[in-house]
Amino acid sequence: MLLNDFSISVLSSINWGPKPEIFALGPLSIRWYGLLFASGFLVGQFILTKIFKAEGKPEQDVETLTLYMVIATILGARLGHCLFYDPVYYLSNPLEILRIWKGGLASHGAAFGILFSLYLYANYDIKA
Repeated sequence: MLLNDFSISVLSSINWGPKPEIFALGPLSIRWYGLLFASGFLVGQFILTKIFKAEGKPEQDVETLTLYMVIATILGARLGHCLFYDPVYYLSNPLEILRIWKGGLASHGAAFGILFSLYLYANYDIKA
C-alpha cells in the first residue's frame, strides 16, 4: 500500500511523547511501567490461585511463587536493562545497577529472570 502526500503529512504530524509518570505525591511518583508490572503480578497471582485450587495444591505456595516472581522480575528487568542497553557504563559503575529508582527496566530481562525463577521453583525444594 502506497502512502499519498496527505497520509504522510497526517502521520508526520503525530507527536508521540507519552509521559512515564501518572502522578506524583511529593517525592513519590507513580509510573505507568510500574503500574503495569504490579497489575501483572496481581493478575498472575489471581490466575495461579485458581490453578492451584483446581489441582489441589496448597494455596500458600502461590504466595511463595508470587514473591519469587516479583523478585525475579525486578532483578531480571534491571540486569537486563544494564546489560542489554549500556553494559560498558554499568560494568564500570557497578553500584549504579542497584539504583533502580533512577529508571531502567527491560521487560525482556524480566522474562529471563522469571523463567530462571520458575526453573528453580520447579526443580529444587526452595518452597517456604
